[in-house]
This record gives sequence, structure tokens and C-alpha cells, in this order.
Amino acid sequence: MSGPAPALDTGTRLAIDRTRLAYERTMMAWIRTATSLISFGFTIYKFFDLELKGNQSALSARGFAIIMISSGLVALTLAGIQHHASLRALRAEYGHFPRSVSGPVAALIGLLGVLALIGVIVRA
Repeated sequence: MSGPAPALDTGTRLAIDRTRLAYERTMMAWIRTATSLISFGFTIYKFFDLELKGNQSALSARGFAIIMISSGLVALTLAGIQHHASLRALRAEYGHFPRSVSGPVAALIGLLGVLALIGVIVRA
């Protein structure tokens, strides 16, 4: 670990805050994208499950739902890794700043996505 964070002037401090908030906005955009993929996949599954009752072809509604939900979970995971690395680099360079709010939100959406994926897979 490096020594104490350097004393920063107001302009630098504001630039760091803008950068940190840009990282937060980017992560929240990824959370919205992942939520859309997960909910769209689950909705398609439930809609066609009610309509078709038992059609299990290679790319059935169930297969499509699994692809969409998995895509959302992968996107959310990769975005979370990138977000964490970006904040860690910023923190290493400029010292401590407030914790990310989007991290726990991403974890919650990820948990809901995993539950949706399990629900689609188990309900064959």
C-alpha cells in the first residue's frame, strides 16, 4: 500500500468526484441493461409457457429465456468486475472516497436473475 493520499486542490477533488460518479452511472446503466435482459427472458418464457404448453424444440421459449437471462447475468458480472477495478484504481491513486451504491444493487439484481434462471431451468 502507498502512503497517505496527497492533499488535493478543489478542482482535482471535484474532477475525482465527477469521475467516480461517471463510474456509478455506467454501472447503473449496465444494471438496467441486465435487468431488461433478465426480465425480458423470463417474460417470454412465461408468456409462451402459457400459450404453447409443452413445445420443447431446440430454440423454444424456454431455451430463449435461458439465453436471455444468462446474457443478463454475464453482462452484469463483467460490468461489476470492471466497475470494481475502476474504483480500485481511482482509490489507489487518490485515496478514500464514498463506497459504491451500485454494487449492492447489482448484487441484488444478480441474485434475482439467478433465481429466475433456476426457476426456468427447474420448471421443465
